[in-house]
Amino acid sequence: MDISSLVQWTYENLVPATVRSARSTDTQPADPTDKPISVNYFPSRKCNYTCGFCFHTETTSYVLPIEKAMEGLRLLREAGMQKLNIAGGEPFLYPKLLTQLLQYCKEELRLESISIVSNGSKIRETWMRDNSQWLDILAISCDSFNPDTNIKIGRGEDGKNVDRLFQVAEWCRKYGVKFKLNTVVNTHNWNEDMTAQIERLAPFRWKAFQCLIVAGENDNAKRKRDATDFLVNDEQWQIFHERHKHLKCFVPEDNQSMASSYLLLDEYMRFMDKGAGMITTSDSILEVGVKAAMNQVKWDTASFLERGGIYDWAKEKSCDGGEKRELIW
Repeated sequence: MDISSLVQWTYENLVPATVRSARSTDTQPADPTDKPISVNYFPSRKCNYTCGFCFHTETTSYVLPIEKAMEGLRLLREAGMQKLNIAGGEPFLYPKLLTQLLQYCKEELRLESISIVSNGSKIRETWMRDNSQWLDILAISCDSFNPDTNIKIGRGEDGKNVDRLFQVAEWCRKYGVKFKLNTVVNTHNWNEDMTAQIERLAPFRWKAFQCLIVAGENDNAKRKRDATDFLVNDEQWQIFHERHKHLKCFVPEDNQSMASSYLLLDEYMRFMDKGAGMITTSDSILEVGVKAAMNQVKWDTASFLERGGIYDWAKEKSCDGGEKRELIW
């Protein structure tokens, strides 16, 4: 079975009916080798935290004008994008920009899912109240439930990350946004048992990433971040995995699963290839178009499918307490 047939079978058999029914016939997924079904967009590299393992560091302070950003997102939608994930940097350093992007993508482009990844430090309830109508998923990055550990990692200096995390989770429930948690497994937290706190938070999805080295970003002491001291070995990764695998929301991703399985778009609207070797970028989609830019990088669509890249990502249907409908191969 070729990759196009795999995606079509997945779409018809594993993607929930509530998601499929919302899709028009002209946006059905076909061959993902030329359709950017799910895109991770980094509108800015700026961040107020200094996480020691960061693989997308603040090497520039550039932010694309909103008109150009909208133009690029329109091109992506026309090329087949169905889900947009906005990351950084810290996206909530630009709350007005987020509002503009969310409203445009939902009301004009009619994207079926928009998510944001944040460290949670700058989110305010007023923003959640005013923007939840356009936001499907809010993911908060938290690497430990121990304040001292978070400080060692570089996630702020006040030790209140966990308090803010539970507050944001409450706002998500209040305003009907799916709550997600992201954790980077590293030398400071691999032996931590997070079960009780995760059960209290009840995220619909908890992504646990093995700490990753990206050449050109965090691979040595000459970079803005040096993640070499944060790397866990396979045994440590497996210990963390075994301790938490019974949780229904747990979605582990080791280095092999992550390599080239994400379609990444930087602040200039260039696709980034963070696979083997030094990081490379395509030409901007604003200059050469989506298809030509995608052909300049590697996007491992098989790995994208295997790690569950297509799932119930619209907020209309809750996954709480229900069976997870993800790709399992």
